[in-house]
Amino acid sequence: MADREAMAALAAKHPDLDRIVHLAAHSGVRQSMADPYVYVQTNVMGHLVMLELARGLKELKHFVYASASSVYGANRKLPFAVADPVDHPVSLYAATKRADELMAETYAHLYGLKATGLRYFTTYGPWGRPDMSPYVFAKAIHEGRPIELTHLGFIKRDYSYIDDMVAGTLAVLDKPPADAGHRIYNLGAARSEDIVQVISLFEQALGKTAIVELKPGEPGTLQETAADIADTTRDFGWTPRVTVEEGIPKFVEWFKAYNRL
Repeated sequence: MADREAMAALAAKHPDLDRIVHLAAHSGVRQSMADPYVYVQTNVMGHLVMLELARGLKELKHFVYASASSVYGANRKLPFAVADPVDHPVSLYAATKRADELMAETYAHLYGLKATGLRYFTTYGPWGRPDMSPYVFAKAIHEGRPIELTHLGFIKRDYSYIDDMVAGTLAVLDKPPADAGHRIYNLGAARSEDIVQVISLFEQALGKTAIVELKPGEPGTLQETAADIADTTRDFGWTPRVTVEEGIPKFVEWFKAYNRL
């Protein structure tokens, strides 16, 4: 993605591209503190390369890209709304995603790009990242290893099932701005789930009891997330349908099949 020559060759090969969904990124809060250079190279430089590619496509009607709920940073008002200030990121990952939003705003202003940023909340489901909590929980419970919960277990997350997020992304992609400009929307389940209750759903689906170790909070990690999706529902007619009570058993079913359990 950050390879300018490769992306330029791709654009030259497909000059009639009319829509882009740019989801590639280096994700995760903790890893951004361990390897900040790769996050800036991938998330900032890579995003710039994609914006340059987009502005060179004569037929392009819409550029949709992934931001993240992490941009809300130190905000305490819940649920998080797009109109809320996002000036205090608490992780480098969040800062890179906010930088992406600002660059898209600039390209819309300078070059008439029609762009929409989507702030995805905790997305899970089949083929989910192995470093995210659903996979970590399932693997630890299955293997009988402890799950470490930061903030002494007082954590809430807006767990959003992949099928809903795909449907929301496509709904946005199919409805570009009427005029040149840049928009931002939240995509999430709009339900803040207690992490202890989430773990109990994994226990039920796996038929095993979790071992939980409580830890203090970590720098950069948010204690609670919740999405205000009123604007998204109003403008695109999209609402999430899969609850955690349905989604986690589906994820566990895939987890067992994938790991041949």
